[in-house]
Amino acid sequence: MSLPPYWLRDNCPCAECRDPRNGQKLFQITDLPDDLTITREEEADGLLHVLWSDGHRSRYPLDWPAQEHVGDGRSEAGKRLWTAADFAAGIPEADWAAYLADPVERAAVLGAVLRSGFAVLREVPVVERQVLAVARTFGYVRETNYGELFDVRVEADPNNLAFTSAAIAPHSDNPYRDPVPTLQLLHCLDNSAVGGDSGLVDGFRAAAILREEAPADFAVLTRTPVPFVFRDRATELRADRPLIELDPLGRIREVRFNNRSIGTLRLPAPELEAFYAAYRRFAAVTLRPELRLEFRLGPGDCLIFDNVRLLHARTAFERNGGRHLQGCYADLDSLSSTVAVLHRRTAALDAVADHFEGEGAAEYLGEAVTLAEHMLQAGALAEAAGAPAHLVAAALLHDVGHFDGAGLELMQGRDNRHSDAGADWLAQWFGPEVTEPVRLHVAAKRYLCTVEPGYRARLSDASEYTLQVQGGPMSEEQAAAFAAHPGAADAVAVRRWDEEAKYTDTATPGFDHFRPLLAALMR
Repeated sequence: MSLPPYWLRDNCPCAECRDPRNGQKLFQITDLPDDLTITREEEADGLLHVLWSDGHRSRYPLDWPAQEHVGDGRSEAGKRLWTAADFAAGIPEADWAAYLADPVERAAVLGAVLRSGFAVLREVPVVERQVLAVARTFGYVRETNYGELFDVRVEADPNNLAFTSAAIAPHSDNPYRDPVPTLQLLHCLDNSAVGGDSGLVDGFRAAAILREEAPADFAVLTRTPVPFVFRDRATELRADRPLIELDPLGRIREVRFNNRSIGTLRLPAPELEAFYAAYRRFAAVTLRPELRLEFRLGPGDCLIFDNVRLLHARTAFERNGGRHLQGCYADLDSLSSTVAVLHRRTAALDAVADHFEGEGAAEYLGEAVTLAEHMLQAGALAEAAGAPAHLVAAALLHDVGHFDGAGLELMQGRDNRHSDAGADWLAQWFGPEVTEPVRLHVAAKRYLCTVEPGYRARLSDASEYTLQVQGGPMSEEQAAAFAAHPGAADAVAVRRWDEEAKYTDTATPGFDHFRPLLAALMR
């Protein structure tokens, strides 16, 4: 495999090179020797094994070097560029209650913001400051000189045209900031006025059209810093940025467009002429009717949109009519992080769910119920007892180490140490509050058989058999040591539900019932 040695070594995934908790590198690039070479490499066990000239050993998945570069998704390459007609069947939207309750729904809504630039939440409570609660479902509120939130309504002495009843052309908010707030939220409290409809234009699509129709003008707007300025009695802000900003690969990454906030551009006359010709052409593109998506926000609607991509607008409305929106700013990085974590958790939950339907889940292991039925019963018993969420999860997942056919080993007289195997597997996603009761639930059975009269007599035949394979009842010394363990009480609670969860006539919920609880516990 022909790969640059410093690149390969810099990406070594072992625990000596990267902190296993957060993936951060534990060395500086200058710590590597100047004459670093690969001494030996071979493929074995699905891995590329590399021995380095300084004695270090690395292992990589065979397909890892060929994996595609994904990028951060912030440029046009990671977006769905659109015109108004693309939403003829409806805009991205969801009910607030479903968004809160279902991580899949939340990921879909926030994913629409990343891909299409916006989404609308319906039936958000019509109360003051609720927009802040919406922002905090995926990130943090970006406070500005307007405060942590702002009211969009007619003001007696406005410091911004947004606080009048005038029509507002498609624009970006706060282009005079660096960094600019990358997300904006608008929550409708009242819209009983005549007029006041909302509009959105995909600024990336408009810029792409300009690039196609007038490449020279596009180039002018990407290389000319424009002074965006805002000032009032208490504030003076300025940021010099191009109207269209590209990433290092030449892809559209940001659009700042706000005629109201452009200050005086001072350049030689020929450059000013070129800029204003390009500026006017781009402005005309943003006003094309086919690019403008119009809709009306009603009370309880909350619009979330990408402020460095979409241009937002509104129609004029009657000055004496009722129109009141509350808005706030947030940032795309926190929303992107939330989406990534939601997808990661969904993938993890799918992996756990697959175990409940995979090899071994239908085995009875000497009991009257299958392994999957037994674990679902244990989770349901913990939930019915009012146990805290981490114990419900531990009861539900306590026997995952038996899956994939491993439980048959135990029934054949070989201790498969399924409690340790299960806890180690679950530790990919859950903290010790979940994994340790799983790890200790076998020890808890051995402990109870020693300290609680009559407990052993209540064991099923299969549980009595596995007790012997797993070491039998604890000695008095072992029991005392177990009782002193900080996780002993939780492990004993899980053990009791484990023993009770073996009835064939008990109706239990399926795995999907527990998904929200598990998702909330995941790291």
